[in-house]
Amino acid sequence: MSNNVKQDAKQNYLCEEVPPFTIATAMEEASRCLLCLDAPCSQDCPAGTNPGDFIRAIRFRNFKGAAEIIRTNNVLGGICARVCPYEVLCEKGCSRTGIDKPIQIGRLQRFATDYEKASGFKPLKKVEATKEKIAMIGSGPASLTCAAELAQKGYKVTIFEEKAKAGGVLSYGVVPARLPQYIVDEEVALIKDLGVEIVLNTKIGKDKTIKDLKAEGYKAFFIGAGIQAPKILDIPGTDLDGVTNAVEYLGSAKPSNGDIEPGSKVVVIGGGDVAMDCATTARLLGSEKVMILYRRTREEAPAHKIEMNYVESLGVHFHYGFTPAEIVGTNGKVTGIKGTGFRDGSTIHLECDKVVFAIGQMPDASVKDISDVSISPKNTIIADEETDCRTDIPYIFAGGDVVSGGKTVVQAVAVGKRAADSIDTYISKEAK
Repeated sequence: MSNNVKQDAKQNYLCEEVPPFTIATAMEEASRCLLCLDAPCSQDCPAGTNPGDFIRAIRFRNFKGAAEIIRTNNVLGGICARVCPYEVLCEKGCSRTGIDKPIQIGRLQRFATDYEKASGFKPLKKVEATKEKIAMIGSGPASLTCAAELAQKGYKVTIFEEKAKAGGVLSYGVVPARLPQYIVDEEVALIKDLGVEIVLNTKIGKDKTIKDLKAEGYKAFFIGAGIQAPKILDIPGTDLDGVTNAVEYLGSAKPSNGDIEPGSKVVVIGGGDVAMDCATTARLLGSEKVMILYRRTREEAPAHKIEMNYVESLGVHFHYGFTPAEIVGTNGKVTGIKGTGFRDGSTIHLECDKVVFAIGQMPDASVKDISDVSISPKNTIIADEETDCRTDIPYIFAGGDVVSGGKTVVQAVAVGKRAADSIDTYISKEAK
């Protein structure tokens, strides 16, 4: 690939997939809202962002009001505007669906948060930190949200992140076509403006321990460390040069702005959103042919259909109903992959020079080094995300992927908000 072609490919990779609304198109879309009194769209938002309210504000040209409604309920409103599965949440509940099609709630939320930044409006105000010190372990969406909520309650909050950039999966695992890095950086900066300190390149359990942090005066902890260990199938050929996984593939592409060798003919194994992001990455970075190998049918694939449609529009080939059986190679390098029919005895052989496993992640064994909280057989922390995020150690709370094993960003935001309330309750009781 020539340098000019590489530069064009990188530019395509960094461009956002969905164009933004203008003021005119945002007003037009908001005017379609039926102004429901019960606002079923708001009832279906895990983060409580209240789409019914901010759509009404946009409709009447109160763009700052719309931004304030979003941001006070969801500090990661601009991020969620881009990565939320709206079609199965708020847009699914939209009353307009029975007439023609649901309001494009995600794009309207994006419009409002983009307007907020462009106008310099800051709906969230810094609160003087007069309360106890609280530590977040990991800087993914659950931790970022919990930190922001606690900072606004007057706590001194520090986030400890083992990598060089904050954001967790937002910075290392979501393709820029869906979530540009500058959006993540802007919302992390917003949280820092609330008084939250972020310490990078520091792994709790290795560089520092919770015991160390307690000695420094931290009174409570939220573990939102995410899940890092990729799942790999136990089949012949996984040691060949050219075999990788989604964590490595996406985690090297996004921080480098696409400065990787994506592979000429790429096979992505999996049918979820992460697999779609891997396929998108390969295609936008110039791979000649990209194929997805998934063991079930299109209807059974867990990826959101909007993402699947986008990937298909890029010319990615889908091969449904096949389970990988063997990765083949020559002179230690991948040349192809063989699969067998999931429900019959059929076979498939795809030529490729890159195989990307995107069949899920799991917490690695190092999660046990963070603290002495109870761990499940799957290495996830045992805590009740649906109520108070408490672990079996009173001053340690946990949530996000390290507890659930992997959900959506907006669900992580909801967990972060619950954890912040629970930590506040705990600290208040301890102070009595």
